[in-house]
Amino acid sequence: MKILITGASGLIGSVLRTYLGETGRYTISGVDARPLADDSLANFTLADCYDYDAMSPAFDGQDAVIHLAANAPVQTPWDDVLRNNIASTHNVYEAAREHGVRRVVFASSNHAVGNFELDEPYKSIGLGDYSLIDNDPVNIRQVDHRVPIRPDSDYGVSKVFGEATGRYYNEHFGLEVACLRIGSVVPQNRPTNVRAFATWLSHRDLAHLVDRCLVADLSFDIFYGVSNNRWRFWDIEHARETIGYDPQDRAEDWK
Repeated sequence: MKILITGASGLIGSVLRTYLGETGRYTISGVDARPLADDSLANFTLADCYDYDAMSPAFDGQDAVIHLAANAPVQTPWDDVLRNNIASTHNVYEAAREHGVRRVVFASSNHAVGNFELDEPYKSIGLGDYSLIDNDPVNIRQVDHRVPIRPDSDYGVSKVFGEATGRYYNEHFGLEVACLRIGSVVPQNRPTNVRAFATWLSHRDLAHLVDRCLVADLSFDIFYGVSNNRWRFWDIEHARETIGYDPQDRAEDWK
């Protein structure tokens, strides 16, 4: 299977190049505005996804695209969000359509629904206080793929845009789209703050989730990218039942 990773030089791009490359099932190409730090990809296009003419040839002959390229900080100013997250994401979907790519795995974000963390019990759980649920994770009402969108920032709005654009390209052009509301992925590959004991996503589980999104039968869907953490408040049962996601890691194993 031929897959193209946009934002291939970033953290998640590097994780996926390593883990997916080890499966032996994929021929991986990359495109990024920044050069790779290594020579792990023989087929790499140095181009900004905002520049359609420069980046779109990289989509030719691909079976699937993993779209990661974006400004990731939640505090990203609007002008950068508009250019690098919104316009560039539309370019990716359009290039996939133009070149006959079958599937797009879009790196959305938990920040598309981030304002749920203003509500209880999610607010307290993010602060490490589990008293409102009597210290029993069974009492957590999971935030799932059916909840209303509640972006917490311009960055979150851009991820909602990417999900909506994916739905549009699915229904009008037949593109298969998986949107991943990704949790806390960090270079250390372990929880680094209290909130992460609910939101952490390990590198191994991230790669497994993306792998399932590349090979499972789907049309359009939304999944949460989070490991099997005891205090998680994002749903993984939908991904488990729909595409066979089976996370192996838990944040509390790092306590």
